[in-house]
Amino acid sequence: MPSALKFLIAARRCEIHGLEQLALTCELVSGIGQLIHMLQRERGVSNVYSASRGARFIDQLDSRIADSDAVEAEVRAGFDRLDTESGLLPGGARLFSRIAAVVHGLDALPALRDQVRALELSPEQILEAHTRLIGGLLAVVFEAADSAGDPDVSRALVALFNFMQGKELAGQERATVAAGFALGHFDAARQHRLVHLIDAQQRCFDIFAEFADPASAAAWRDSLPSADAADLERLRRMAVSVQAGSTALPDGSEAWFELATRRIDAMKLLEDRLAVELLHLAERKTLEAQSALEDHAALLAAFASGEAAHAAPVAVFFDTAKPTGEEVSLGDALNAQLGRSILDLVRAQSRRLQDMGDELARARGALAERKIIERAKGVLMKHRDLSEDQAYRMLRQTAMDRGKRLVEVAEAVLGFSDFLGDESGTRRR
Repeated sequence: MPSALKFLIAARRCEIHGLEQLALTCELVSGIGQLIHMLQRERGVSNVYSASRGARFIDQLDSRIADSDAVEAEVRAGFDRLDTESGLLPGGARLFSRIAAVVHGLDALPALRDQVRALELSPEQILEAHTRLIGGLLAVVFEAADSAGDPDVSRALVALFNFMQGKELAGQERATVAAGFALGHFDAARQHRLVHLIDAQQRCFDIFAEFADPASAAAWRDSLPSADAADLERLRRMAVSVQAGSTALPDGSEAWFELATRRIDAMKLLEDRLAVELLHLAERKTLEAQSALEDHAALLAAFASGEAAHAAPVAVFFDTAKPTGEEVSLGDALNAQLGRSILDLVRAQSRRLQDMGDELARARGALAERKIIERAKGVLMKHRDLSEDQAYRMLRQTAMDRGKRLVEVAEAVLGFSDFLGDESGTRRR
């Protein structure tokens, strides 16, 4: 029995180490959310600045860049606090690879800003460059959610990731529509992209609502005043329904930008709340694991010493049932009681791990579906020469026509790709 308890103690120590690293990762996720928000604001201003050929948002551009730089320094410090030496961080290989790509992108950001200031990039090029960097930051959050070993933390991370993804799509929508109004027209490609962004946002927020706690889901539903929501929808419809290429479009860039910004700022308030709750959850889980470790250690000490004074509080915490049948000595009774306590503890740990495994499988299922859909889009983009928006619309339309889930169609695309011997790197791994 003592050997079993020693291994349970070792298991708890591993769990605590994982939770401590997970707490650092959750703290990093919070900082990444702040940086993404600042980059989204910078992207929106840069797009209008470019589309207006430097006539608008001149003063705001430098201010937004300074805000992004301040938060970037904090995120880089958070990267440095992660355990990069031991090799024990769950999912560390994927996480660190994502971080390496992000750091490379951040290093290239000053050169991109110089091009923006010099009006050397189109709004579409600015949108693509910033979106690629923000996508890399979101990929770090995705890997954190995918590698979380605690089901409650994993659910919270899945909810937060999908909310952040929805917010990023809202930021892309803000930039896309603002640029269209500033240019004075919406071409067919920009309108198609806008429809895709609206649909994709809804998909992210639906998954968020599934994994978020009820209070957070309700807060999101009530986040935007009804008047703002109505005005936002009116400008959306104008952008989508105006005849492609028409120049008879009123300049609504500033009105749209203000409305979209208020919506995104409301999202940021909820995102901050989710991040704080995530940090508290990770800290609470660590404290619970540490308390359990102390109980295990006390039980082991009581078993080794045989002193009732040491065993009493532990025995109360576990099973206090007395042995029945023939009379036994106090020492025999204590050993039997401690033996049953250890056995009960082993069984409880097994049940807990089983429950955790079931819940983690459910949380990771949502992330796995996202991976499948993204890889399927990559296959279609390569083999059919489609844009990302076009690839997604093809998957969605096929799913609707055949009455299947989107992920089922994506799996079929990947299966056909494997059959053809696709070497593009989009194989299932």
